[in-house]
Amino acid sequence: MFGLYFLSGLGMAGIGMGVMHDAIHGSYSKNKTINKLMGYTINIIGANDKVWRLQHNVLHHSFTNIDEHDDDINAPFFLRFSPHAKKNKLHRFQHYYAWFFYGFSTISWVTSKDFVRYTRYYKMGLVKDKQTYVKGILKIIGWKALYYSFALALPIFLTPVSPGVVILAFLTMHFVTGLCISLVFQTAHVTPNVSFPLPDEDGNLDSVRFAHQLQTTSNFGTKSPLFSWIIGGLTNQIEHHLFPNISHVHYRKIAPIVKQTAQEFGVPYYNNGSFISAIFEHYKMLRELGRMEL
Repeated sequence: MFGLYFLSGLGMAGIGMGVMHDAIHGSYSKNKTINKLMGYTINIIGANDKVWRLQHNVLHHSFTNIDEHDDDINAPFFLRFSPHAKKNKLHRFQHYYAWFFYGFSTISWVTSKDFVRYTRYYKMGLVKDKQTYVKGILKIIGWKALYYSFALALPIFLTPVSPGVVILAFLTMHFVTGLCISLVFQTAHVTPNVSFPLPDEDGNLDSVRFAHQLQTTSNFGTKSPLFSWIIGGLTNQIEHHLFPNISHVHYRKIAPIVKQTAQEFGVPYYNNGSFISAIFEHYKMLRELGRMEL
């Protein structure tokens, strides 16, 4: 049972990075209906397509690495992902304990985070009216009820082991998924070489959109076609941030053109080497952010 749940954890991460991610960006297919249907795969693994679209497509891609605007670096109080975020004494140890919370990030996601974020997005004006908000909340409840029915309830009722064992295996599955997804996304944006720009008093940034994405994003593991396929092309995070409407199967082909063009215009093109070296760079960044003066 634990082995099967472990494999399911890898499968959930694969669906998220290799299917849902492109679909909600509209780049899985040229057909909008197919993209919409494939986007629902995130609902089937416990999250929500509408919340992800607002969090990722709107906020993360529009305000990459901008404190209090990019929801991917808006961390809970015990984690600090930006040099501009508030600091407390816990952060000096975050490079040790962050990995544990990465593992359980999807448990929060499939239980409370979607509700919290959808409500916040409604208050921010990203959800157009109260009726749309209420319908959205009801749909989130319905999708999560479906998810828990087949991912947890059915195994509890249909397997001969105790419910406690099933719940522990379920948590193991989510730990695998959460760790995989967190490592892929955090190693692209929370490393020592990238920037964390702030807008001026009028809310403007110094750089245009393309330069901003190059300054705040880093590639990793680009030499491995197999690894790139496993994580949905997200080894080429730069290409994805520049052209999110292009299918990830093309990123490796356009990367040399992007790199050459960046060099021609004197803008950065970051690459942290292998995935392991990128994780180590992220570790160093967590340590650096935790040790900065209060």
